[in-house]
Amino acid sequence: MKQLRYLMFFVASLVLSVAFYSCDDDCDCENSEAPVIHRVFLQDANSSVPDREVQFARLGQTIRIEGENLLGLTKVLINGYNNYFNPVFITNTSMVLKINENIPVSAKAPESVRNTIRLEKGGKFVVFDFEIRAGAPSINRISHTLPLAGEWVTVSGSGLIEVSKVVFPGDIEETIEIIQGVDGKFFSVKVPNGMPDKGGSIFIECANGGVYSPAYFGCKDCVILDFDGRGVHASWSANHISEDDLLSAPLPSDGVNKSQGKYAPMRPARIDTIKAGTPRATELWTTGDINLRADLVEKGLIKADAPLGEVAFQFDIYVPGDWNSTGFIGVNLANNFSAGNQWTGEFYNYIPWLNGSTKVPFKTPSGWITVSIPLNEFYAFSKGQFTFNDVLAFNESMSNKNVGLFFNNNDFTLKDITGRESDENVKFPSAKTTVEVYVDNLRIVSLYTKKYSDFSDDED
Repeated sequence: MKQLRYLMFFVASLVLSVAFYSCDDDCDCENSEAPVIHRVFLQDANSSVPDREVQFARLGQTIRIEGENLLGLTKVLINGYNNYFNPVFITNTSMVLKINENIPVSAKAPESVRNTIRLEKGGKFVVFDFEIRAGAPSINRISHTLPLAGEWVTVSGSGLIEVSKVVFPGDIEETIEIIQGVDGKFFSVKVPNGMPDKGGSIFIECANGGVYSPAYFGCKDCVILDFDGRGVHASWSANHISEDDLLSAPLPSDGVNKSQGKYAPMRPARIDTIKAGTPRATELWTTGDINLRADLVEKGLIKADAPLGEVAFQFDIYVPGDWNSTGFIGVNLANNFSAGNQWTGEFYNYIPWLNGSTKVPFKTPSGWITVSIPLNEFYAFSKGQFTFNDVLAFNESMSNKNVGLFFNNNDFTLKDITGRESDENVKFPSAKTTVEVYVDNLRIVSLYTKKYSDFSDDED
């Protein structure tokens, strides 16, 4: 609400200012004097200081230039780049514009125009020294969020250039065991010892600033089933993965991230081939007396009122060979689903070999990786404003509270995924399969991401 009020006030002020300068008889609207820049302000409705005077700004940010003789501007050059501006947001003494994300910075900008703002009008101009920095870094994925100490994980995102420090949960810093990636799209880091079981965010410090990951890293306390003492594994039917089906031999023998104790094969050794057209070919379940509220909310790991976009179901997966064209994993938030309704309800289908409508073979050559599914992608919660409490209430209302996974090997269409009638004829027929898929560490985690700011009073 604070942000909305600020934005409404800001836009209204601009409109009134433009009207004033257009209509006031005393306004020299044909002012041909050279433009002048006095100061630059960062515009950020999310900030504790939404109109902050600054000496630098980043690509993609919105700034307000305060000066004189600004009406009639014909061009704004930032680092020599012709930056678009909207004349509606200009008065004679103030203008607002967004810094284009394509502007060259640092050594990519010609030295003669680097870190400058140039305003032009009627053959006259002003050049103002002002530092332009690259866009803030971001993290969109961590390859394995529950790795063993001593293993390597890859952090993917943007702007991850010259990473100098990684701070793990428990304020454990790593500054040496870091391998830089290409074009700031990723880097790898060695996981330290001593992280707390409740996990948390990792913090990255690099040439482009700092960034936090979601608060899901290393959360052992979030695990609801790992076959090694956390949670209780249950089976009561022939197609259920039982204790006898579990494996413990280290997999892979030469991978970066190895198995952790026992793990479950989604096609146990006793099943040579999963036939085509077989929904619920195998099932993996927790016990039915699971208590997510007590295990996650009351222990302070996830807030009950957290938006579902800030909560995810995670599990670790290892696929040694190509998984392609058939079979998928259904994720269940309670045991109330039959074979015919796996595209609706409190349910999600994980199909890693399908990218849009294109089949792409999937495997994990480096070893175990983490699958992360935000709860607002589960069908019943994908439309509407839901919180984690809605998921808890659903689970608690079920007579069978088991949480688990299916291995489905049945036909489906693209419409089943997208809901669009136009996709009904894009079909994915099932075929018999001997694919090897292993899973471990079923968990529900927080995706809450702490905000990093160049200004300390703005950080969460």
